Amino acid sequence: MRYSQQIKPISYLKSNAAEVMLKLKESGSPMIITQNGEAKAVIQDIASYEETQETLALLKILALGQQQVEAGQLTPVEDVVQRLKNRGKKD
Repeated sequence: MRYSQQIKPISYLKSNAAEVMLKLKESGSPMIITQNGEAKAVIQDIASYEETQETLALLKILALGQQQVEAGQLTPVEDVVQRLKNRGKKD
């Protein structure tokens, strides 16, 4: 993805909002909005935003798991399986 083609001034956003929304939805790529020549905001369609948030959540879970492994906070798989089996019997 080339961000250089996705950089627009805020005046472009103001005068072409409907077109920008359509492009965001079609491409799934974010757009960088500038003000006075400086990047000030990034906008993206909601589906891409939700996907990004889900990805970040999964990465946080993986990082937490890695920290637990490094700290030696492990549970043998047999214990986990037994706990799951016992949980199924209670329901």
